[in-house]
Amino acid sequence: MGLVERRYGERGLATAKERFSSRNEDGDVVCTVRQGEALIGTLSVRFDGPGGLNADLLFGAELADWRASGETLCEFGGLAVDRHALDGKRLLAQLFHLGYLHAHRRARCDRLIIEVNPRHVAFYRRWLGLLPYTTARHNPRVDAPAVLMSMDLSTAREQIALWGGKPELLAQARCLYPLFWDAAKEAEMLARLG
Repeated sequence: MGLVERRYGERGLATAKERFSSRNEDGDVVCTVRQGEALIGTLSVRFDGPGGLNADLLFGAELADWRASGETLCEFGGLAVDRHALDGKRLLAQLFHLGYLHAHRRARCDRLIIEVNPRHVAFYRRWLGLLPYTTARHNPRVDAPAVLMSMDLSTAREQIALWGGKPELLAQARCLYPLFWDAAKEAEMLARLG
């Protein structure tokens, strides 16, 4: 990003528009956002199936309970937003929204699960409404502790309908949902997913 775009962006002025896209990669959907040629955000959506989910390694019993109750599971992972990106919270919200569109609106998954480092639990709880379901366990895949967090995706749908596309209400909402897309943009993005 050039000096002009960076300085304009610091003042809230429109510059280069981000491009959101998705691709299928070994059964997962990888959502990305680019500004120009630079990759500034990514999120992967994994769907439950015969191979299970990454979280089964540590949290298989908890996932088995949800499966036994008839819930269809999906897992978000690989979430990253460039720390130099302008308006990182908005990018995070919109990446999450894109993942939600794939998981809930297209694939009809009922429940989202994520594994997070214990120090990130408060962030995901406050800003996205995910709830912790376990204490920390050692995750050998990343050699760090992990907590299982989850939410019913119908709750996300309600929050998007209530707050989506209303960034001016961010302080009042005390969550990231006002930074999600409004109904018209959501419909446009859903149509683009095919």
